[in-house]
Amino acid sequence: MSQTRAHRSRKCRGRAGNGALPKDLYAYAEARPLPRIGRPPKCEPETWTVTDDWPDPLPVTQAEIDLFEAWFGDFFDELFGPIP
Repeated sequence: MSQTRAHRSRKCRGRAGNGALPKDLYAYAEARPLPRIGRPPKCEPETWTVTDDWPDPLPVTQAEIDLFEAWFGDFFDELFGPIP
């Protein structure tokens, strides 16, 4: 074995070289979608259909209520007034 263990493990880990880093490390988020073939679809909001399939009344747990009161209690008091 001509390579040392430290050298092999570093090589196997795939570390980057000592070159300059790219300016934007999050450039992968700017990926553009592939172009569509053919005409673009017509966008007519008048033909859209909105479907509400949530149960009525909407189930809310006590833990969810406690969480909203803990984080937004002051805002709710300003908006709706204190609870009598």
